[in-house]
Amino acid sequence: MRKVHISHAKSGDVLAVDLFAANGSVLLSRGVRLTSGYIRSLAQKGVQYIYIDDKQTYDIRPRPLISPTVRQQAVKKVYETMTALIEQKKLLSRVSSLDLGKEYEKVFKDILDYLLKQEDLLINLSDLVISNGYFFHHSVNVATIAGVIGIAKGYRPQQLLDLGIGALLFDIGMTQLPDGLWRKKGFLTEEEKEIVRRHTYLGFELLRRQRNISLFSAHCALQHHERCDGSGYPRALSGDEIHEYARIVAIADVFDALTSARYHRRQYSPHEAAEYLSAAGGILDYDLIKLFLSHIAIYPVATTVLLNTGHVGVVSQVFPGFPLRPIVRVIKNPAGEELKSPYEIDLRKEMNITIVKAV
Repeated sequence: MRKVHISHAKSGDVLAVDLFAANGSVLLSRGVRLTSGYIRSLAQKGVQYIYIDDKQTYDIRPRPLISPTVRQQAVKKVYETMTALIEQKKLLSRVSSLDLGKEYEKVFKDILDYLLKQEDLLINLSDLVISNGYFFHHSVNVATIAGVIGIAKGYRPQQLLDLGIGALLFDIGMTQLPDGLWRKKGFLTEEEKEIVRRHTYLGFELLRRQRNISLFSAHCALQHHERCDGSGYPRALSGDEIHEYARIVAIADVFDALTSARYHRRQYSPHEAAEYLSAAGGILDYDLIKLFLSHIAIYPVATTVLLNTGHVGVVSQVFPGFPLRPIVRVIKNPAGEELKSPYEIDLRKEMNITIVKAV
């Protein structure tokens, strides 16, 4: 398979990865042959990239960090919790009757079980999600990325659970905001931004009332917008004043937000998002950023790339420790013509060949 921008999709292309709706259900299944109507509808729904199958890349398959089943169950739980809070607008005093701690402990344990089985913890999120489903899938992605960082730091099981539960629920305060505000597709006014900033306190108050959620987890909701240089909110904390779990969630939040499809801006590639994080060392925790960057696939498997030779290829294999030097299957010559016999280049060995950009 290979990843292509929706504008490059053609009628007859075969979808290689399931497309998910907001609640985690499959909206369009892999194997479906795309039509001009499907492509137009996906673009209208905010999908910017898709994965397609073709004869040149049929055997290239990203290895997901967690199984599709576990992911769908996690998204479904987040969707059910968040929509119930949004629709019912429960008072904080009534929310204490829920048992989110036990429910989300099970959800994250399932995610954690898969993460701990991985030989190489390389973050390669390849799921396709419509923009309307961003809020719910984003929480699962943030928890998965946070789990990878926690494992890399050598956290104990209970620490991983506290981090994971906090990461799954870090944005729960958004459910207490006016519907029209958090669902808004465009940019926010300054007044609206001030209202949105309240979600950190609202989320903290909601979670700290839970019997089976630790204060460490609740601080992920309170502090995930704090910044190490003191420029964040709600309390303008800096450095170690910010709990480490919240600093981890902040990195995962920014990375997944940048690499996800949004209505108001283009979707960044993992390479671009990694560059952004590298430059944010004074704002986000620099040591945690370095640890995170050592566990992401800068050019994930199935990414279409342009080489400095002018050839176009598809990443077929990535390696820990060599984020910029994957194996690339070359499929087009510099004139843009498809090769009859694609071939692979191991960039770890061909040091004079480099990736210019993802396309």
